[in-house]
Amino acid sequence: MLKLWRWYTSYLAAHPVKTQVISSGLIWGVGDIGAQAITHSTALSQRPNEDDDKEFKINWKRMAATSLFGFGFVGPIGHYWYEGLDRYIRFKLMLKPNSFRFVATKVAVDGFIFGPLDLAVFFTYMGFATGKSFPQIKEDVKRDFLPAFVLEGGIWPIVQVANFRFIPVRKRSAKMDNCFLISLHLFIPSFAIHREHDQKTKIDKFGVSPG
Repeated sequence: MLKLWRWYTSYLAAHPVKTQVISSGLIWGVGDIGAQAITHSTALSQRPNEDDDKEFKINWKRMAATSLFGFGFVGPIGHYWYEGLDRYIRFKLMLKPNSFRFVATKVAVDGFIFGPLDLAVFFTYMGFATGKSFPQIKEDVKRDFLPAFVLEGGIWPIVQVANFRFIPVRKRSAKMDNCFLISLHLFIPSFAIHREHDQKTKIDKFGVSPG
């Protein structure tokens, strides 16, 4: 295991963007499977007598779509975002690395700029990936964006404080930020979308009108 980790970190140093993209795609895919499992478990607890739904089956199409979001957006964009954010706060704002103001500024900028962008792009992308029309996606974003952003805001800053404070930028920066944090960042918006998807599947199955 240690040997594998050393190989990974050395490859990360030699090919940061490529490694970040691949890692992001894999972690988002695994995170999506976890979100599906939680959604399924929650549905079972609410409907314990429905024997047909007790077996958990991975939605591979949805997992692939979510994984592609990691490959195409979070991996490359996240890489340049975290590197640029660190440089900006160090050299433009002239804040001392790892100081309280340095960490607090990074957490605030990340939470209020990249966080909303990531959520909006994710909701939009997953809407199109699941075959929704633009008006449907617009309504989903209006309904789910703020609750997801508020929920994310209660968890994400705590993790980011530890990340920005204790992991050196040369080892972390954009190279390791998302490899550890993407799965958490995925869960909040992903869970909302996948829960809605499963609810609609049940409506179609049992012939219940949503209105």
